[in-house]
Parts: sequence; structure tokens; C-alpha cells
Amino acid sequence: MNTDYLVIGSGIAGLTFSVKIAEKFPNKNIVIVTKASEDESNTKYAQGGVAIVSNKEEDSFKKHIKDTLIAGDGLCKEDVVEMVVKEGPERLEELLLWGANFDINDTGKFDLGKEGGHSEYRIVHHKDITGHEIERALLTKAHQLPNISILPHHFAIDLVTNHHIKDYDSKKLTCFGAYVLDQKSGNIFTIKANSTLLASGGIGCVYGHTTNPVIATGDGIAMAYRAKARIKDMEFVQFHPTALYEAKGESSFLISEAVRGFGAYLRNKKGYRFMPDYDERAELASRDIVSQSIDSELKKSGEPHVYLDCTHLDMDAFINHFPNIYKECLEHHIDIKTDWIPVVPASHYLCGGIEVDKKGKTTINNLFACGECSRTGLHGANRLASNSLLEALVYAHNIYKYYSEKQLEFEHVDIPDWNDEGTTITKEHILIQHNLKQLQALMRDYVGIVRSNKRLKRAIKHLDLIYEEVEDLYREYKITTSLCELRNMINVAHLIIRQSLDRSENKGGYYNIDNVKH
Repeated sequence: MNTDYLVIGSGIAGLTFSVKIAEKFPNKNIVIVTKASEDESNTKYAQGGVAIVSNKEEDSFKKHIKDTLIAGDGLCKEDVVEMVVKEGPERLEELLLWGANFDINDTGKFDLGKEGGHSEYRIVHHKDITGHEIERALLTKAHQLPNISILPHHFAIDLVTNHHIKDYDSKKLTCFGAYVLDQKSGNIFTIKANSTLLASGGIGCVYGHTTNPVIATGDGIAMAYRAKARIKDMEFVQFHPTALYEAKGESSFLISEAVRGFGAYLRNKKGYRFMPDYDERAELASRDIVSQSIDSELKKSGEPHVYLDCTHLDMDAFINHFPNIYKECLEHHIDIKTDWIPVVPASHYLCGGIEVDKKGKTTINNLFACGECSRTGLHGANRLASNSLLEALVYAHNIYKYYSEKQLEFEHVDIPDWNDEGTTITKEHILIQHNLKQLQALMRDYVGIVRSNKRLKRAIKHLDLIYEEVEDLYREYKITTSLCELRNMINVAHLIIRQSLDRSENKGGYYNIDNVKH
């Protein structure tokens, strides 16, 4: 299959770029490959909203920039922060034109929320399902454009680069598309593209306890890493302090930061409100501090979770503001009017990823990255709440702008078909599941919120054993999605551990007890 633009991922990043480029060039084709149904992405689960300066009387770009820089703990790229914050209002206008709805108050203005780390009310939201609403609007728009083809249940296995192509002697590393698995038929085919955009989302499932959907297995980052793109800041995994605790682990329901913004308290098993002991901002301290504080409480008590207490809040206002959270708690037999919510930190967002410049270009020719899989320099060592959807909108626009002004380069190369000669259909699903559980436990226990060099070095030894077994499976058996995902997660785990060991200073979301200066 040939296309002008190949987009891997159907969240806010991939869809925004696709819609813009399709409208601008009606004669160019865009193929979107997504491994689950077309609406399944990290975007869909974003509860909070989009951080944008819309109230110029009380808020300002300067304040939003400052809040972002403080959260990023000295590692943000200041020019990137300024660009993203200042472009925000225009990108929001486009979402509104495409039919996205955001909550308004009695005066007809946006009903702005406030989250940890923000100095003003500036979060534009739709109830507590903002991402779901943006995803709906973008998909509706994409379906109206005849030159966009969406291939759901298709899994991108690997990027096609120079080393796949016989006698291709350019010194410049270039991407020519991807090998893709049709999950329904089992066929693997090549999509040759003049430009490829990785918009493949996050890595949450590497940790097991995560607020991400089960699709967040770091596929884009792992593919880019194997293709020799530069990957940076992988040690900065942001843990959301308050995921609903479930004994079995796996994807957890997120209790939004905005609930603490609304006035909820964190308590330990004895009912003691512990956050004021750790930070004067108490429950409204930044995510890294709240997560580390909960981690410290859990290590002291040996308990599996702490509690979020909403019983003192105005319940009518709470239910109106967080209908989804209220309903989900009830389904877990928790009535927040009288019960405390058991919560635990869970992996939530990756601040690092595939390194890109301001145009979204990676270090590989014709390969771009956008959204959570990319590392733009906006988040530094710790993302400010609700800056991620904003980043995706701005960078999708920048990549579109780059292609509006630049002709696509056509390369006449023969890409060999995927070769799986000598492989057999696996009967070893149990081994894949076993290795996955081992990997997730390893990352949770050895590479979690609070790290140490000793644990990180032990993690490498354990990971090497898992890696060798999975590579054997990959060589012997025909490709399956679960095997590829596991392989990708092992690549991601390796990057997180290695880059953690390389960091000798604690910053933002990264905390290593061996870096504490006594």
C-alpha cells in the first residue's frame, strides 16, 4: 500500500494533523493505522482538560509559562514553553470550529478548572471526560474527509528504514513507512509513505498499575528506538497520585487531580491527613510530591493504598462536576458521600520520548513524532497538569505547517516484503503472559516512584533474562500483537532503567535515594 502520509495512532495528535493536512491537500492521501478501535487512545481517557490562557484579566501567558517552568524543575526548553503556551488559544478556537464542546458557566464564559501546579483557573474542560469529547469531535471531522483512510485493528510492527533496503547507500537515515499487521487476517503488509508520523501515545502498561488504557505499550517509542532515532528523558515517568485502588492491579480508573482541587483530603488508614506534613500546598502540591508522599506513607505502613476523603464537600456540586467519577465509585461499592476512596499512585504520563525539534521532526529523515510518544522539551522533568493535550494540538499544527510550506520528497525504493519464513504459529501464549506479568512487577518494584542505583542495577539483570526469552519467541513464532507489545515494553523498560542510571541529580518526577545530598 502506498500513501502520502502515514499516521500511526488515532488520538488527538494523529487526528489533528490528519484533519488539517487532508483539508489543505484534498488530492493527497492520509492513512491512519490504529491497533484497537479508532476511538481507543490515551486521549479518550484524559479527564482534566486543556490548559489554556483564556481569561486575560486574571490570567496571562507569563503566569502559565512560569507555572510550566516551575513544574518542569529547570529542565524545560523555555522557547518551547513560550511557543506552546502562546499558541494555545488559537488551537482551542480550531477545536471549537470542529465541534468540540466545553463547559461554560452562567455568564456564558468557559467554566475554568484549576489543578495542582496552576496559579490560576485555566483548564478548559467538558465535565470530567474532556478527552473523550475532543476525540469524538476529531473523529467526526476525519470521517467527513474522503482522503483520510482509518485502518482500525492494524498494528505497526516496525518502521522501514535504510537498513531494510538493499543497496541503498544514502548516509542519511530515512523512514519509508512501516510494516503493519492486519490483526483480523494475520497478514503483514508494507505501507510505503513519503512521510510517517508517530502519534502512538504512552507507556503506562509497562508498570501494570496505570491510568492508561491497555493499548499504552510504548510501541512508537520502541519502533523509533530500534530504527535508531534519538530517545531522551525516559526516566521522567509521571505517576498520578490518585488512581482508584484495585487489588488485581492492571488499568486503574483515574480519580482526577481536579478532585483535590475541589477540596478533597488525603488520609492514611488511621484517618490522619498527612499531606500538610510534606508540603505547605498540602493536597495541591505538584503530582511528583504528592506521589512521593503517598509512596512514603505506604512504605511506612505496609498498606497497599491510602484514602481520598470527599465526605466534607458540597455533594450536589461534586456530582455535577464529576458525574463519571461519582458513578464509577458507586460501581465499586464506594459511596463518596460517606466512604473514603482507596487510591494508589499509578503510572500516568511519560515526559520523555522520541526527541523532536519545534517542527516535530525526529533525528530520522521523513519521520515525525507528536503527542505523548514525543519529547519536545515542554514538560522538562515533570509535566504540568493538562499541558499534554495542549502540546499535542500545537505540535500537530507545527508539523502540518511544515508540510504546508514544503513539498513531500518522493524516494523510489523497493521495500522487501516482511519475511517470516521458518516461523510457526505460537502455542506459547502462557509464556507471553508470564513474561508480561514479570516485567510489570519488575518495573513497579525496582523502577517505581522512588528509585535507587542498587535496585536499578538489579532490574537490568532481571530484564536481560526476560529480553532473551522474548527474543527467542519472536524469532521462532509468527507475529502476534501481544508478542510485539511485550517486545516493545521490554525496549521501553530498558530505556527507562538506563536513562535513570545516567541521571545523577533528582529533578521533578525523578527521585533516586542515592542522589540525595546528605
